[in-house]
Amino acid sequence: MIRNYLIVIFFCLSVLVNCHSDKKKIQSPNIILIITDDMGYGDLGCYGQKKILTPNLDRLATEGIRFTDHYAGTCVCAPSRCVLMTGLHTGHSVVRGNKEADPYGQFQIPDETITVAELLKRAGYSTGLFGKWGLGVENTPGDPQNQGFDEFFGYYCQIHAHNSFPEYLYHNRSRINLKNEVVYMPKDSWSRGLGSYATSKIEYSNDLIVDKALDFIFRNKNNSFFLYLPVTIPHDNGEAPAGEQLEIPSTGFYADSSWSKEDQTYAAMITHMDGYVGSIRNLLEELDIATNTVIFFTSDNGGFRYSDLKHNGTYRGIKRDLYEGGIRVPLIAWWPGTIKAGAESNHISGFIDFMPTICALAGIETLEYLDGISYLPAILNNKQDSHEYLYWEFHEMGNRQAVRMGKWKGVRLNVFENPEAPIELYDLEADPAETNNIAEDNPDIVSKIKDIMKQAHVADKNWPLFSSEF
Repeated sequence: MIRNYLIVIFFCLSVLVNCHSDKKKIQSPNIILIITDDMGYGDLGCYGQKKILTPNLDRLATEGIRFTDHYAGTCVCAPSRCVLMTGLHTGHSVVRGNKEADPYGQFQIPDETITVAELLKRAGYSTGLFGKWGLGVENTPGDPQNQGFDEFFGYYCQIHAHNSFPEYLYHNRSRINLKNEVVYMPKDSWSRGLGSYATSKIEYSNDLIVDKALDFIFRNKNNSFFLYLPVTIPHDNGEAPAGEQLEIPSTGFYADSSWSKEDQTYAAMITHMDGYVGSIRNLLEELDIATNTVIFFTSDNGGFRYSDLKHNGTYRGIKRDLYEGGIRVPLIAWWPGTIKAGAESNHISGFIDFMPTICALAGIETLEYLDGISYLPAILNNKQDSHEYLYWEFHEMGNRQAVRMGKWKGVRLNVFENPEAPIELYDLEADPAETNNIAEDNPDIVSKIKDIMKQAHVADKNWPLFSSEF
């Protein structure tokens, strides 16, 4: 008899524990990060675009919050994504450029690196990466499945990712062959034989990637999950023949416009990507998990081309510039029922802030050494702490540095040969297009920015910013 009572008591306690556990899961929101590849600040309707249609992202912004002063990790792919994953700016991050590595791919993040995926996995989240990684290849320390991701589908290598109709993709370290027919560049070319273009275009990689991401959401609908979705749209394929370097299955209704073929194709890429956002949102609502899911949307750096479509809006420069056009990017956050609809924030934020923000969302302790601060208060319309400054380095084209300090922006070019190169100074409140260098009129501000540039940069033999660091 006593034994039966004990069994009943144990059963009741188990039910209570399980109910508490389920409640805890519900309180930890699902997190989806969608990041585009080389999309400009001005490519979305909600950021001023007048010609390219982005109804799903515009709706996301209307129902969520739009940040106006958000910055990528830097102005090219791999280091910007490293900043995003690790919360460290390019003055001391482990990846500061698009350097190639052996056996192939880009310079990999080491085993001791702690990523946002690792923190979330430790907290009980299911973690999935679908798209372009660029921070290490299979069976190396930088392999995403060695960096906190339970599942991976897509491209390890950025050069491989240039081709949106590739011969193969990877799923959890296994090569998945596709139906496309592909021509590869010579092994003695800069791409080391990894660059390619398709002569028969049948399977579009981004469609396959998003299908896998949707399946991941469905399989984890009862768990807390982190979905990282770095699509390759609208990055071009520089290895393809001229006139075919922007890749999309169809230009759709843009084909009827009077625009150039390149503009038609680019616009179709952005609208096609916008459709992915709609598919994700629809699935969340069908599964009844939308109110427990936060979607973040951004781009890894500024737009890479000049055209009448004004990809970077009114801002100066493009990808590879540390002017605003190269690093200021959209940031939309959507969390129905929690974020005030139609909100806008001019809080100055960047990729360094993603990790502390996610830690705050998930209710886990952040890492003390991070450069970022959580922008969750801004999302929730609460009092928000500010950065003293944001800092960037760029390790190409003579090497460059930049600092944003409040309304002030300092840019220094060609520092490899001249570490004391003059600093350009702009007042972004009065001159957001950075047309008027006012350094001579503000020597005290220039001096402060110079000190920040000196303090923020940490020498690294893998990433010599100045010639003296070799």
